[in-house]
Amino acid sequence: MTWELEMPAVFWMKQAIEYLLYAAFYFGNVHFLFPKLANKKYGFLYFVILCLFIYLLPIFLRWIRNITDLYAALDKVYAAVGQKHYSSDHWDTTIVIAISLIVVTLSYLSAVAKKMQRNQLAYETLERERVSAELSFLKAQINPHFFFNTLHTIYALMDTDQPAAKSSIYNLSHMMRYVLYDTRNDRTSLSKEIGFIEDYIALMRVRIADDVQIIVDKQVSMPDMEIVPMLLLPFIENAFKHGISALQPSYIFIGISMTETGLKFEVRNSLFEELGKQLDDDQGIGIANTRRRLDLLYPGKYNLQIERDSFAKEYSITLTLMK
Repeated sequence: MTWELEMPAVFWMKQAIEYLLYAAFYFGNVHFLFPKLANKKYGFLYFVILCLFIYLLPIFLRWIRNITDLYAALDKVYAAVGQKHYSSDHWDTTIVIAISLIVVTLSYLSAVAKKMQRNQLAYETLERERVSAELSFLKAQINPHFFFNTLHTIYALMDTDQPAAKSSIYNLSHMMRYVLYDTRNDRTSLSKEIGFIEDYIALMRVRIADDVQIIVDKQVSMPDMEIVPMLLLPFIENAFKHGISALQPSYIFIGISMTETGLKFEVRNSLFEELGKQLDDDQGIGIANTRRRLDLLYPGKYNLQIERDSFAKEYSITLTLMK
């Protein structure tokens, strides 16, 4: 059997050269030839190089066999154990071509896979940069929008209740500290977000009649849960803007609770016929931007329901954020 034979040194030299050439071409194709030449400009040159490798390698190895007189050396080894050596140039050339085709195919497929991986990584990087830029733009819109609405509230108090206006300015400064510093990060704790909402509600109370019913129901078992800053405020702003009437009984209900799947946030407020057309689920910068932020930051992990019940005269928003 062949494993009982002691092969000559020229045989192992030829084998080493052959497999080193296979390995060199494989890695050369994956890391250099394909990245540099597999394109519209150099595609034909790349194809020619692949064909030359398959064509020239058998010729080169035949030359190695001839100058080392490999077949004669193998004949002596086989004859020493009473066997005959059946190898021929035609058979060896066929094997080399077959292996070369396999090496070319595998190296090409590996190069294609690496290119797809690089393209995917580049796409993901660009997508993250795009999302980050879009979120920065949305946040830049939301913050001035909130600030403008709050200043408008304080301005309305200046002529009617100056002490309340001063207190509101103090509350606003506390809220702006949250806006300027805590919203720099992508996430904040739920307890901080709730504190900000409570400050906002206190600020709004000074400008509405005492008979307006405002109910805040908090059932939070995970105050350290992370949430996107200022994500809930636009819905509350919307309720104060459209859910209160100076002529009719009004109410606002704000509920924050934990469920098995995550956070449930609910806002219900009075619905008035004269404001019905304005209460579109995408109305205003705040609601529209918040919906877009949800799409970007909670893809597939949120459920937003906006309903208008004309019979019960109630407008409701329910947002569920999944863990």
